[in-house]
Amino acid sequence: MAVKEILRMGNPQLRKVSNVVDDASDELIISLIKDLQDTVKAHQGAGLAAPQIGVPLRVVLFGGGGPNPRYPEAPSIPQTLLINPVLTPIGSDLEDGWEGCLSVPGLRGKVSRWSRIHYRALNEDGFEVEHCLEGFPARVIQHECDHLDGVLFPDRLVDSASFGFTGELETAGIIEKLSSAEQKASQQSRAD
Repeated sequence: MAVKEILRMGNPQLRKVSNVVDDASDELIISLIKDLQDTVKAHQGAGLAAPQIGVPLRVVLFGGGGPNPRYPEAPSIPQTLLINPVLTPIGSDLEDGWEGCLSVPGLRGKVSRWSRIHYRALNEDGFEVEHCLEGFPARVIQHECDHLDGVLFPDRLVDSASFGFTGELETAGIIEKLSSAEQKASQQSRAD
């Protein structure tokens, strides 16, 4: 279909609660799925939620099946599309970790997330699926599903001192140097 513009923090559409998808076989949903796939690939994201491209529906895509240049140290995650996902934490363990977002370009922040998560959703064929995730994949799905409820990662910061421009955090030695894709996003956000 098409690479869509990604809405950025400050756009009020990102703060709305998304609507439930009634029919996964609807042509609109099929088109949306392709748009999400094209857009996340073009921007080298770890995931993308429909609200980030201006569609207020409960659809998320995460993973890509190979290494992600924005998260070079993270494990590869198979590309997964979820419709109407419901997340349930497994246990009470939380992990702090650095996150970025295509809707918050050039910035990173430390966020606390459940270490392990169970999800239930519909897949792109309309069949119910469920799975358990831990570590980085669990972090990514929680981040993407937050978008469905109008929540951005800066809303979940451990503290405001753990939030800043990627390049500044790297220079200060707070985070390891990221990939050139993330550096380009950081430079673009400074230019904007």
